Amino acid sequence: MTVEMILTLITILTAIGLLISNRIRPDLVALMVLLALGLSGVVSNKEIFSGFSSSAVITILGISMISIGLQQTGATNALGRMIHHIAKGRETLLIFLVSFSSALLSLFMNNIAAVGVLLPAVMSLSRRSKVSPSRLLMPLAFGTILGGMATILTTSNIITSGALRDAGQPSFRLVDFFPVGGPAAIVGIIYLVFLGRLLLPKNGMKEHETREQRLAERLSDLYQMEQNLTQFTLLPRSHLTGKTIKEGGWSNLYDLNILGVIHGKAQYYSPGPNTLLHAGDTIILGCCPDDAILNNLGLQKISSELNTSMVTNDTFPLAEIVIAPHSRLIGKTIRESSFRQLFNVKIIGVWRSGKPYLANISNLVIQFGDALLVQGPALHIHNLKDNPDLILLQEDPDAVLLPRKGFTAIFITAITLTIAALEILPIALVVLSGAVLLVLTGCMNLNDAFHGIEWKAIFLIAGLWPMSIAIQETGLAAVAINQLLELVGGGTPLLIISVFLFLSMLLTLLISGQVSAIVMIPLALTAAGSMNIDPRPFALAVAMGCSLAFITPLGHPVNIMVMNPGGYTFKDFKRVGFPLTILVFFTILIAIKVYWGL
Repeated sequence: MTVEMILTLITILTAIGLLISNRIRPDLVALMVLLALGLSGVVSNKEIFSGFSSSAVITILGISMISIGLQQTGATNALGRMIHHIAKGRETLLIFLVSFSSALLSLFMNNIAAVGVLLPAVMSLSRRSKVSPSRLLMPLAFGTILGGMATILTTSNIITSGALRDAGQPSFRLVDFFPVGGPAAIVGIIYLVFLGRLLLPKNGMKEHETREQRLAERLSDLYQMEQNLTQFTLLPRSHLTGKTIKEGGWSNLYDLNILGVIHGKAQYYSPGPNTLLHAGDTIILGCCPDDAILNNLGLQKISSELNTSMVTNDTFPLAEIVIAPHSRLIGKTIRESSFRQLFNVKIIGVWRSGKPYLANISNLVIQFGDALLVQGPALHIHNLKDNPDLILLQEDPDAVLLPRKGFTAIFITAITLTIAALEILPIALVVLSGAVLLVLTGCMNLNDAFHGIEWKAIFLIAGLWPMSIAIQETGLAAVAINQLLELVGGGTPLLIISVFLFLSMLLTLLISGQVSAIVMIPLALTAAGSMNIDPRPFALAVAMGCSLAFITPLGHPVNIMVMNPGGYTFKDFKRVGFPLTILVFFTILIAIKVYWGL
């Protein structure tokens, strides 16, 4: 072996050891690899930073931005509500719908982003349907991984396609993964619904133990909202009928805070001062006035129970803010502060001296350290974090900032993916163009987009990219393949492909699919070249192996994301994931044999 081969091998083994030990951040390990290969001269100065300009990195960047746009416009949030409406609490159907919808969503967006969007919806779905999160979150993660196998938009699939292009070989199109990944996803979902469901843990985390409880519910419990929410019918004889909230003096004259209005089938959250009230409207207040006031206002109490969902949703969430030191609001009453006019959100509760106040708060003098429970449009709450007078404690991650842009975001995304599928232009260019178009059309804010991008993954891939170059250019790939071919006795192409599938899976379980794809793809291309056959099925086997990450939570970031809220242990992943891995493994081999004629 040459000096360059030895240096490359030492760098690879050191990187794998550091990644497995988890003592140093993976993205920092990647940068260390880049520096080691560059400073040692194994990879030339011209190629050492090529990963940052690779099509794989640009595609991931664009897809991440598109995912953020879809989330901010609420285009994906409707999915959770639809699942609840269809399943109606039936567990088997819930598991199918969660795994199927997550697989479907991962066809069009990054796996991590897909789980990030769906996780709050599934947790809420768990509470609505009274099905333990442990029964739904593993199907969510596994469904996402399975769906990602069927599209080029998965990270490992992007890497393998980019490596083919860089090697001067025909790269994969958007739909080329579906003939193999599609059957694998179908088999996997069927397993989860019928057999995997029986292996899922039954004693997941209890409701009060879940860390992912929705912000609105926690704030509602803290401020005792549901105990104080009351609804009334506005009677025809009321002098408030036909007047706006401001004209009726609800706040100024009666110190009543209207949190919601139901007019026929329309429901209005956080109604503004110009909202017109009609006879028969249902008025939701944060307190219950005495009978004399009700009679004077022409209100009739409705005795049915209320919950937080009657006054808040993804578009009009709740949030908690604290008065900042030296705030201009200190010393003013809530009415004098003109809070609604200044910030376009309304105060519905105040936390002071360890207890909440929801009734008769208009004349309460604002003090430093007060916590305010506010309600209003998600975008206006989001903008509070930039105000020096206020400190936004926590923002609802499910909030829909731009609800009116949902259709636009879906349309742009559909056009983007269609053009990418038709290969009219390079996929990286098309995806990034779609992301920029979402910004230009107001579907997302560029600062929010940059903030939401998974930069760790970007630096991980770009930093490890020179490793792939070194493996090929030093001849280490050729040596490794020759040893592999001798080991299997010069077997058939399908046998060699099965070896690559297995090795990619094994490496993925130890580190991650992103790293294993970078390490394995040059070996696969070299093997195909030595056998003088099409390298694409070999590259496909590597990509599929990098997605076989079901046996351990460390195999894929989405497994880690659901581990705590689902209350899972390593044994849970092994029990459910091992049979799934075997089924999907052989499904992939059969699909490759049939589709590629091997």
